[in-house]
Amino acid sequence: MAELPNGFTGFSHRDPNFVSAGDAMRRSRYDDTPFATRKQEQSLAGGWGFAAPSLGSSGFAASAPRVGAASDILRYTEEGGAPGAPPRFDPEKLAHIPEADRRWSWVEIDLNAIRHNASTVKHRLSPGTRLMAVVKADAYGHGAVQVAKTALNSGAEYLGVATVDEAIALREAYLNAPVLVLGEPPAAAIPLLLAYKIMPSVYTAEFAIRYAEAADAMGLRAPFHLKVNTGMNRIGVRWDEVVEFARQISFHRALDLEGTFTHFATADCPGTIDFERQVKRFAEAVNGLRAAGINPGIVHAANSAAAIRYPEVQLDMVRLGISLYGFYPCPEAYPLIDLKPAMTVKARITEVKTVPVGEGVSYGLHYRSPGAVKVCTLPIGYADGLRRGLSGRTDVLLAGRRFHQVGNICMDQCMFEVNLRQRNNFEPQIGDEVVVVGEQGEASVTIDQMAETLGTIQHEVAIGFGCSRMPRIYL
Repeated sequence: MAELPNGFTGFSHRDPNFVSAGDAMRRSRYDDTPFATRKQEQSLAGGWGFAAPSLGSSGFAASAPRVGAASDILRYTEEGGAPGAPPRFDPEKLAHIPEADRRWSWVEIDLNAIRHNASTVKHRLSPGTRLMAVVKADAYGHGAVQVAKTALNSGAEYLGVATVDEAIALREAYLNAPVLVLGEPPAAAIPLLLAYKIMPSVYTAEFAIRYAEAADAMGLRAPFHLKVNTGMNRIGVRWDEVVEFARQISFHRALDLEGTFTHFATADCPGTIDFERQVKRFAEAVNGLRAAGINPGIVHAANSAAAIRYPEVQLDMVRLGISLYGFYPCPEAYPLIDLKPAMTVKARITEVKTVPVGEGVSYGLHYRSPGAVKVCTLPIGYADGLRRGLSGRTDVLLAGRRFHQVGNICMDQCMFEVNLRQRNNFEPQIGDEVVVVGEQGEASVTIDQMAETLGTIQHEVAIGFGCSRMPRIYL
């Protein structure tokens, strides 16, 4: 069996005539298209068992599944069983049921948006300036392997991660671009660095020497990037001690200084005093290395905010993190660049109920029904990234309209209300598709809005939705 580029074998070999349980049941109450035709449309949408939703004249997306017949269940049983014996499920057939048909909540990632964002930033760079795609934290919840492949095909030349395991996952997906761990790993991980050709950041002499000795013993080189602390005071060699540090470790023949970098603490802030101080300190450190006859390698400092706002600090490479995923790092960046969010979060209604006036909903019963409302349940909660702090403070989208989330968000579920007094001209039903994050029609609910409500940053919210409980579907 041939393997996919990332080593996973399975869906690419799926029988084109295979119909999942969800496909067999899912018929929109607004769509009379023959099922065979719907299957052809779904295959064009990526073969995930449901077509990309589109709003019809009623304003609803495809929804309202119907319970399948016994024959739909029997398609998952073993063939050639003993006569008269009860059917038995075939594990291989069961494995073909898509993840999005196992629980009605999922995350969609638009790889065209990733491609657009990477290309847009790449075109802003000076000739010869490299682009690093930062795909740590599973690409900020978007999926590291898929995002890395897309970014590399869109102008990126380097990949940045936070941990050795994140780097190994990229290597095991056959990604051969340079991968930099943006922190200094534990010394016990050195064999993994050498085996998988992963570059560490270095800022302690003890680690540098152990890394070099291990490489020398294997007949290998020990490439690294030197991290400089210019004022963020998190990790790195102090800017005014960089030359002394480089001389301290430069005696070892296996060490290769491939790059020198720092990280800005305030590139996304309105004020520039601290930013300018860091720029000055970093320039002193790099110039000091060159004056001492030490080649600093690839010099890089700019994160997303600095790369967009301050072209003068693009240097030899920029590290594109949050803006790779379509988020603006600060208000000042909005007029400077066009970015497209890549993440959409969706769910389907699992329950619709009329709650009598005065009755409460969810833990604590903090929300009380005003009457004349339908309360709808979605299978997504704070364990899936929909933060409990958003309870009663966010909306969802149904039929291109906003509806208020009500009651405390639970670990696995949440509720929203449809006010029947507003004469919406429709009745929500089980199976209706709801947008938790994203756009539907002209309405939108964004991660930026959620972050502002929570008093946090987009990074934290996006990473939360990238948890493993909800499948990711790549468009």
